[in-house]
Order: sequence, then C-alpha cells, then structure tokens
Amino acid sequence: MKRTLFAAGLALAAVTATSAVAAPEKYVLDASHSQILFSYNHLGYSTTWGMFSGFEGEIMFDKEDPSASSVTVSMPVKSMFTGWEKRDAHFMSGDFFDAADDELVSFSSTGIEVTGENTALITGDLTLNGVTKSVVLDAQLNAASEHPMAKKPWAGFNATTTLKRTDYDVGNFAPFVSDEVEVQISVEAMKAE
Repeated sequence: MKRTLFAAGLALAAVTATSAVAAPEKYVLDASHSQILFSYNHLGYSTTWGMFSGFEGEIMFDKEDPSASSVTVSMPVKSMFTGWEKRDAHFMSGDFFDAADDELVSFSSTGIEVTGENTALITGDLTLNGVTKSVVLDAQLNAASEHPMAKKPWAGFNATTTLKRTDYDVGNFAPFVSDEVEVQISVEAMKAE
C-alpha cells in the first residue's frame, strides 16, 4: 500500500484507500504552492539562485499501473526571477534566451520508475530555449492524503536534477560561470474537479 501511495504522489496524485480505479485520474498543479528553483556557481565566488513561477500542469494517474502515468508541466520563460532586474533582463537577452513573451519551458514525462517506498525516478523530455533533451528527476514523496482544508485528495513531492546550460544553447560565459545548473522542485497537486 505504501508503494502504491508513493507512486501516486510521484505522479502528483493522491489516492484514497478505496477500491481500485479502472481509468486514469486527472490531477492539476497547485501553482501557489509549487516552485522550481535553480542555482549556479558564479566565477567561483558565489552561488546565484533563481526561480520560475506561473506554471501549469496536469497528471494523468493510473493507479493500476503507475508506470503508465504521465506528468506535463509548463511555465513562461519570462517568469524567471533572480532578485536582480538587470540580471533577469540579461538572461532574456540574445546572450542567453532571447525569449519571446509567450515562450515556455516545458516538461513531459516519458516514464516513472518507483525505486523505494519514498523515492522514484521520473524521466521526461525537457524543452528549454527551443531544445528538447531527456532528463531524470530524482523524486521524493512528501505527502499523499486528503488535504485538511480543501477536503480532497492532494499530493506533494520534491525532486532534483542537474542540467548543463550548453545542452540548451544558453551556455554563454561557461565554464567561468558554471555550465551545470542545480534544479530543485517542490510541488503540490490536487485531484481535478
């Protein structure tokens, strides 16, 4: 049962302890309680942090076969925030993203492998700056239960991965500014109405 609940959480879906559900169930991200943070080394002197916001996403969760579940998430490139307007503007310039107003970062899962009671690997295609690459998220379940205020199934998890800027054609100033970017994800999702 723990393994089933964990798989549900990794697919961002919470399930009740009732009988099996025959069809996949839809869950949606709670954007107000979800964040994607990134960090990179700046010339060996400091670690710079930033985040993306404004994301949307849905999960189709298959309780009978969690590996057949799917996760899709997207967010505007221009939602990136680092805490310094000039740096944010530089990231949106031709030196890096040269992002259009409607340009999105997106992730679409291609597989979910449950690796333990509280851990899993979520593989998917990440599209960033017009480039799509396969990435693996190392995920951990935080909770999968009825939300105490919303009174409906809810789930949350954390995940991490490491990306290389040069893989996505935003590698300006590498290796002085680190090519590797550490990504931390914390999300909540609710069962769709």
